[in-house]
Amino acid sequence: MRDFREQGRGHRGGHRHDQEGWEGHRRGGRMRRGDIRTAVLAILAEEPGHGYDVIQRLEEKTSGAWRPSPGSVYPTLQLLEDEGLTRSVEREGKRVYELTDAGREEASRRVEEAGGTPWEIAGRNDTGMGEFRDALRQLLVASKQVVAAGNRQQSERMVEILKQARKDIYTMLAED
Repeated sequence: MRDFREQGRGHRGGHRHDQEGWEGHRRGGRMRRGDIRTAVLAILAEEPGHGYDVIQRLEEKTSGAWRPSPGSVYPTLQLLEDEGLTRSVEREGKRVYELTDAGREEASRRVEEAGGTPWEIAGRNDTGMGEFRDALRQLLVASKQVVAAGNRQQSERMVEILKQARKDIYTMLAED
């Protein structure tokens, strides 16, 4: 049985880590393929970290829009180490990864070729989607509170407000 590193490199049944898209618990849109590799390199260029650090820092960099899965981050870290782009050391019982000189060069090259880090590029391509997601999330929270704590009249009024909002949005589109 092949281990996960070999599975990711084969051309049958697996896909290469440098071709993976942003995966995991997404609350935003998808990123281009290859960004997980660039993102991990860029994060480690800032400072060393263990796998969970990398996941948290990527989530912070994307303002919560993307929380990469351990299933994409840990194999990528291992692959980068296998390629000599990172090295790991044991600190306080955790495997901490840091870039090698070759890893720093690779991170710089990939970020420069792409025109920025994956989160910078996503921010430039975000045409109000972040604001939309935030507004929709806040609306969902408020609606859930009405359902949980409101009375029947409040729930019915909320449904009518939501229906009217949908109509207003379609009316707005029809005006253009």
